[in-house]
Amino acid sequence: MKHLTSLTVATLLLTGTFIGPTYAGGGNGAPSGAHYNLNIIGVEKGKSSPMTGSDRHTIFVALGKEDSVTSKIYLTPGEFHVCDGNAFDPAFDCDGNQIQAQGAVFQLPCNTNIPADITCEGGTVSASYEVWGRALGQPGGGAVITTCATDPLLNGAIICSTENTLRVFVRRSGKSTFTNVTNQLTSLVADIDGNGTFERVALFSGGLVDFFWQYDNNGLRLAQLRFYLLE
Repeated sequence: MKHLTSLTVATLLLTGTFIGPTYAGGGNGAPSGAHYNLNIIGVEKGKSSPMTGSDRHTIFVALGKEDSVTSKIYLTPGEFHVCDGNAFDPAFDCDGNQIQAQGAVFQLPCNTNIPADITCEGGTVSASYEVWGRALGQPGGGAVITTCATDPLLNGAIICSTENTLRVFVRRSGKSTFTNVTNQLTSLVADIDGNGTFERVALFSGGLVDFFWQYDNNGLRLAQLRFYLLE
């Protein structure tokens, strides 16, 4: 698995994967400065290309114009990278291993910038960062992203967060602005222990496995995410 070392970050800055180092307001609601950009594109017809093994910054998901349709973007730990940009066929991680029957795969670090006790799994790449998102494209349509995972102690039950990006990725008329979605996309809130208390668990921690974003799309053609490394 790739590691997010200081050398790696410096290389990304030099090659333009991250752009600029400042943190003044950018005029569109997001910080200006170094960031990794990810575009999630809704399409009416499923893609047939495997879309693995490249430096793409795009993921294709189902559009769902009449009714909401769900795609899955599986999450694996490592430096920011689209491992598999096609949510319509088998999901492959960045090492070329099939991990699920269907879905896209995005690699990102365990985020230490979360208001919770962080217990990233041993050897897991970690970093402190923020995530900002907005809806783009023609007015109309919206999508909701929810972070989910599997609990191996509950016979493989799927647990999804009580938080999501509701009202963030809705394409209204006028200028589209960014919203901070760090908590919603790099952690989940749930009653993990079944004791009636809800707790926040960061990606790749808390004993949960097979994290993914559940992408419920109702006509949104483009959701844009930006990932900002913090000092």
